Amino acid sequence: MRPKRRLGQNFLVGAGYPERIVAAVSPGADEPIIEIGPGEGALTALLLARGARVTAIEIDDHLIPGLHRLFGNNPRFALVNGDALDIDFCRIFPQEGKVRVVANLPYYISTPLLQRLIAHRHCISEMTLMLQREVVDRIIADPGGRDYGYLTVLVSFYCEASRLFDVPPGAFRPVPKVTSSVVRLRPLANPAVAVRDEDLFLSLTRTLFAQRRKTIHNNLRAGAAALGLGTTADLPAVLSSAGAGIDGHRRAETLSLRDLASLAEAIHQRGQTDE
Repeated sequence: MRPKRRLGQNFLVGAGYPERIVAAVSPGADEPIIEIGPGEGALTALLLARGARVTAIEIDDHLIPGLHRLFGNNPRFALVNGDALDIDFCRIFPQEGKVRVVANLPYYISTPLLQRLIAHRHCISEMTLMLQREVVDRIIADPGGRDYGYLTVLVSFYCEASRLFDVPPGAFRPVPKVTSSVVRLRPLANPAVAVRDEDLFLSLTRTLFAQRRKTIHNNLRAGAAALGLGTTADLPAVLSSAGAGIDGHRRAETLSLRDLASLAEAIHQRGQTDE
């Protein structure tokens, strides 16, 4: 089957990397696994060989007959022809509690699909994901660098993340121009820092990273209404009351999770005062 460029398809074909990924997952016998984007079934076959129960989600109609032909007679295999961005992951194995997810994600949907998976974290215990290396660099970045941004904060707020290994272009068909990385995400029992309003925390983070070259003060001024600040005259007081005080001339990439939580709390308190 010819990969479709519009779907960002690069099929994992071998060189030992499918085995490394499945070894990293190490599924138990009869363990439920959700696989996103099975493609031609390289990971699917190995997961089933380990005894896992696999529900694969594939958007490409043209790949469905081949997957049915390969695995349709296996009672531990189920196939969903649909878009993972529309799937309620918690309804796939509703009786199992938390399940694990394995995926080879194309670049163009990596961020929205990560957001959707994190939104379903209450029924997912672990995600083993293959992404472009640049995306994984952003996920595991430390404050202060150019890779640190909204995606870093989102993932580290809700998950423990670790890079497992890189996968070279030659492991795919067609051969991409980029290197991939496999990352493991484990949702935390509670967010990494305590906040009273998670939606405000995430909205604040999006606002601060909306224009990376602008200062914290200028990004807050641009997003004041969306954050419920009402007037930009409140900004100096909000910044000074956040923890030990945050210099508005800094840029968002210098803020740690704790800094962001402190600033979100200051905005929350300002909103409570204004009511």
